[in-house]
Formats: sequence, C-alpha cells, structure tokens
Amino acid sequence: MKFNWCTITVGDMEESLEFYQKIVGLEVSQEFTLEEVEIAFLGSGETKVELIFDPNKDAANNPEGISLGFEVDSFDEQLDFVKEEGLEVVGPFQPVPNIRFFFVKDPNGVSIQFVEQN
Repeated sequence: MKFNWCTITVGDMEESLEFYQKIVGLEVSQEFTLEEVEIAFLGSGETKVELIFDPNKDAANNPEGISLGFEVDSFDEQLDFVKEEGLEVVGPFQPVPNIRFFFVKDPNGVSIQFVEQN
C-alpha cells in the first residue's frame, strides 16, 4: 500500500493555490471542477496535496495536531524566504544534530513544516 495524497478543504482556492505554489514550491499536477466543487492536486512526486474548495463546506480552520512536512535544500534560505513573505514562524527546532525544522501556517491554518536533513 502507498500513501497517495493528503486532502485539505480550503476556504479560498486561489489563496491556497498561491501559498502551496509560491511558499511550498509545489506545481499543480491536476485541476478540475465537479459541479461547484473545485479540486486541485499539487506536487510532482508520488504523494500529492489535494485542495478542495466546496462552497457548501467549511475550510480546515486551524486543525491542531496535523502538519505536512516538506524537505528543503536550504533551511536558512527557506526560513529567510517565509519571513520575507510575512509568515509567522514557529521554531526553529533542532532535536538532533542533523535535523532542523520550523513551521508556518497555510491560509487554512494547517501547519506546514519545512525540514532540512543532513
């Protein structure tokens, strides 16, 4: 069995797409609308992020205890970038010598972790 995607119900598809494309660096791999429900899959790897906008459902609204982790090439560059974009940063943390990470929130309150592993 393999993990295919993580689904996030969003309040604003355009704002969420901009975050995941600009801040996280994911590309839209598939996008479509079923009646009034907008669906987008992002990522080029095996596992995707699925964003769903349904005007009849509430957005994720700051889910506690859930985070999505993304590995970055340069911890320092990503940290500087998200700060320049005006995002609030939680961390950084370094639980062991070869791992550093920090968190930001996406537009729907989902915690996004950026991690560098050496």
